[in-house]
Amino acid sequence: MTAPSVLLPGSKNVPFAGDLATHGDRTAVITADGAVTYRELAARVAATAERLGRTRRLVLVAGANTVDALVVHLAALSAGHPVLLVPGDHPEAVRSLVEAYDPDVVACPDDSGEWLLDERRPYSAHDLHPELALLLSTSGSTGSPKLVRLSHENLQANAESISEYLGIRDTDRAATTLPMHYCYGLSVIHSHLLRGAALILTDLSVADSCFWDLFRNARGTTFAGVPYTFDLLDRVGFAAMDLPHLRYVTQAGGRLAPGRVRHYAALGRAAGWELFAMYGQTEATARMAYLPPDLAETHPEAVGVAIPGGSFRLRPLADWPEEDTGELVYAGPNVMLGYAHTPDDLALGRTVEELYTGDIARRTAEGMYEIVGRRSRFAKILGLRIDPAQVEAMLVRHGVTALCTGDDTALSVAAVATAGAHAADARRIRKLVTGECGLPDRAVRVHVLADLPRLPTGKPDYRAVRELARPADDAASSAQGQGNDPQDLCLLYARVLDRTDVTRDSTFVSLGGDSLSYVEMSLHLEERLGHLPTDWHTTPIRELRPPAGEIPARRRTLETSVALRAMAIFCIVGSHIHVFGIKGGAHLLLAIAGYNFARFHLTTVDRGERIRRACLSIARVAVPAMIWIGFVLLLNDDYTLANLALLDSVLGPEDSKTGMHFWFIEALVYILIVTVALLALPLADRAERRFPYGLPLTLAALGLLTRYDLLGLPDRTRMPDAVTVFWLFALGWAAAKAGTRTQRIIVTAAALTTVPGFFPGDPGREAIIMGTFALLVWVPTLPGHERVNQVAGLLAGSSLYIYLTHWQIFPLIDGFSRHLAFLTSLVFGIAYGVAATRVMRGLPSLLPPGSLRRHAPEGLRVRVPVTVVERFRRTPTPTTSVQGHRGP
Repeated sequence: MTAPSVLLPGSKNVPFAGDLATHGDRTAVITADGAVTYRELAARVAATAERLGRTRRLVLVAGANTVDALVVHLAALSAGHPVLLVPGDHPEAVRSLVEAYDPDVVACPDDSGEWLLDERRPYSAHDLHPELALLLSTSGSTGSPKLVRLSHENLQANAESISEYLGIRDTDRAATTLPMHYCYGLSVIHSHLLRGAALILTDLSVADSCFWDLFRNARGTTFAGVPYTFDLLDRVGFAAMDLPHLRYVTQAGGRLAPGRVRHYAALGRAAGWELFAMYGQTEATARMAYLPPDLAETHPEAVGVAIPGGSFRLRPLADWPEEDTGELVYAGPNVMLGYAHTPDDLALGRTVEELYTGDIARRTAEGMYEIVGRRSRFAKILGLRIDPAQVEAMLVRHGVTALCTGDDTALSVAAVATAGAHAADARRIRKLVTGECGLPDRAVRVHVLADLPRLPTGKPDYRAVRELARPADDAASSAQGQGNDPQDLCLLYARVLDRTDVTRDSTFVSLGGDSLSYVEMSLHLEERLGHLPTDWHTTPIRELRPPAGEIPARRRTLETSVALRAMAIFCIVGSHIHVFGIKGGAHLLLAIAGYNFARFHLTTVDRGERIRRACLSIARVAVPAMIWIGFVLLLNDDYTLANLALLDSVLGPEDSKTGMHFWFIEALVYILIVTVALLALPLADRAERRFPYGLPLTLAALGLLTRYDLLGLPDRTRMPDAVTVFWLFALGWAAAKAGTRTQRIIVTAAALTTVPGFFPGDPGREAIIMGTFALLVWVPTLPGHERVNQVAGLLAGSSLYIYLTHWQIFPLIDGFSRHLAFLTSLVFGIAYGVAATRVMRGLPSLLPPGSLRRHAPEGLRVRVPVTVVERFRRTPTPTTSVQGHRGP
């Protein structure tokens, strides 16, 4: 093999990374933006290797399924620089590994997405062993300083072995359904590059229709999955898909239930593709065993046979006397050099000859190996030896998908809920577990969740399962519950959102938070942390902390959107009672509604979950309104059935004087329904993901057609208000997605040029709308005070309910005192909001539960800018006509 010209003197490299050019003009990489040939890829790799220099250095690469990340990774491997491959979608893990290992070069994207090589020194601060090629985190230890040290031989041997037993051809095209920094995902990349095959490079999920469009167009032949991937395949109707070029599917990253192996093997046999179920660990550079496809239906419980070049033996265990059973020990050229715990360990050579897997296995009569347990997962509870894996398997037999883990006191079980039956599920599961294990009820903690906690790789997150019990266990400690450490914040989230499945990896959005609960949560967080972090609603709880470990005693801030909501409802009620005449609040609330819609419903990746949450949001507006209107209908004849159905603007009498009371509610509900229906279309959903700022700006432009009556629609006075004010909602949506200064300027300019003239003869109202909108776009927080924040929070959080009820409350007192009527209307609306919120908490159980996790495999990741070192931190209502007016 020909080594690249940039190979460092006296260094070794990974041969397949240096031989890319030998595959000529074959396609190497396919992305949504086009294809890259091996010759082009080799040229980019060589140029980057030259940039990395002639001195061997430790190169940290923020892993991502992008061409830039791939080029830097291959350049370092081909030139002999050791690579520390870290999860680029996990800023906290990146930061901790930078601090722990002090890399010489940091390769990551900046805020604009351009990749940078931060050369922190021209030499290496470390003593790097000649065999060291790659450092990876062990499965389940994202961000931990414990790393697996892999050699050039490990990488080459494992790629050759995998390509041999899979029979990879140079015509194959493999989709990157797993993260690059995960050993399984990386092995897909390496093994296909070795054979001159193509990579369909993407971070899309198999749950995304865009993924399958790309896969078909690229003539994909294979993809990889962890067990959770196959759950997603069931949801998207994989069995009925037409994939004419699919040759085989691989599975690893955890045990797939035998019934599932058999099902997918049979599915593949009928459709003309093969299933390879595999077994491996990071310590073995990915793979150790595979189950030949022709045995998958008859031996689905087995991990199979050792990969080419590898071998197994069983180490007898005193507590496992069964014949042909023991700890599985693997040997082969892909076994790691050893672990690294500190930078000093980078100088070490081989410290491991065989890999003690920690798995308990038995050898079958056919010569295959079957995993029967895990040594480290056994728990001794009340003197009983419990195997959580066996409990999980028992629950599967009873139709329950669960994760189990234990300590010295109890067994914790996390299980997937049946819609609307959380309590019944918990009782049934506890009864099954206690009957199987002989444990008393008090020693079995059952947590019924919308979905199981998982790591970014899709593997079970047993640490999160262990932590599920802690909020309940610690609730008695009031002092702790008022603190700001992650455990206390979990308690806060659980209380405000009325959830029992809060973990340190949860986010406000992942737990189903919306604009109604956002106000209360933001105020509590600001009080506990002393500041409100940017994008806190999409930040994991574990990453929320005070700026310097302490909460400032007096300085407070208030989020601008909260302040504006409070101001808007204050002005609306005051104007209606004629305490003062500050108008424009309802139209501002429409823009804020679009702003919050984008922040709370368009950050979730799964399309079905987006639609579910948005439907809940519509219900949380419509149901309290209909309940209140129905209550008033029983008392007097102020309203009609058209009001009750929120159809007054469509069916109500033209001269209705009370119809205008709820124009804002009707407009908001109509806009939300139309928006949700639009995003339910796969084409619109794909457009929103690809153009998150461009789509709402386009919708705002379309909304201007009705705002300026450019379509010549008949009788605009009978047209629903939603038609003429939609553009404001869309501008608020665009404001939330404006990520650059230019984008903020454009959306601000759009508001400043389209609001004037909407209220002829009332420039003051227009000025208020324009000024507050600009404030929303450009000023994230305002100076605050503890008492002021509390009052603003009450008003903002209850704004919907105050708007609903004030029409009936203030006339009762207005004759005595306008100011008393004003105050009473606000207080009554807040009280109604408290009651309505308790009722609405039952809404989620009425709809099918969706995925509420933060992390997911193969691309189900929140796209956030990569933060590597400290200096890389991110800098980062209406009228229907000019004659008519409904509300301020």
